[in-house]
Amino acid sequence: MKKIQKSNELLWLFGILFVALGVAICSKADLGVSMIAAPAFVVYDAIAPLWSGFSVGMTEYIIQGLMLILLCVIVGRFNWRYLLAFAVAVVYGYTLNFFLWVLEPLSFDTVWLRWVMLILGDVVTAFGVACFFRTYMPLQVYELFVAELANRFGLNLTKTKACFDLTLLVLSVVLALTLFGDAASFDWSTITHQSFHSIGLGTLVTTAINSPIIGLMGKFIDKFFDPTPRFPGLEKALKRN
Repeated sequence: MKKIQKSNELLWLFGILFVALGVAICSKADLGVSMIAAPAFVVYDAIAPLWSGFSVGMTEYIIQGLMLILLCVIVGRFNWRYLLAFAVAVVYGYTLNFFLWVLEPLSFDTVWLRWVMLILGDVVTAFGVACFFRTYMPLQVYELFVAELANRFGLNLTKTKACFDLTLLVLSVVLALTLFGDAASFDWSTITHQSFHSIGLGTLVTTAINSPIIGLMGKFIDKFFDPTPRFPGLEKALKRN
């Protein structure tokens, strides 16, 4: 089968769209979102009752903005491309808001259906992440943070990513248990069919299956897309220090 040629930039667009859609689906399943998305959802749940105009998307790019400042402090430098990562976070935030709005009328009443939707959301998200892995275009701050730390201090990228994910998971749990003052109401018997401030068994399941699914989606993408840039001049400009 003939591949779609010069699709690098298209894959970047797919990355934003499918990651946002997948996260929105997982959130709607109410079994727990991924550890990467969890901090934004937990903080949003805490602030939303106090600020009617607040949104999950706003929380996303605010958190990523703070993370970008922290990155600059840790690595001791600033690169203009960091701002592009923040711009992508803003675009992603509004895209996530759009899909959450689209899915709002839907209701998944049965537990088995919610688990099906969670897995579907994980697959959709994995497709988007696999698209991101094949493009030269700027990614979100999460990916930038890991890459820059590993590069600055000569760390193993895989181990750095694992530590980063674990840190976000711990942070999410701490926030869920402290921001709302209802930690005593947590019931272990409900963990299989209901999240606790966007943290649940679905969070752990997503963590376990995320990497294998991304690998499978990557093989699928490679069969149908040629990631050659359509705008090579833009690629050179973005890779220039």
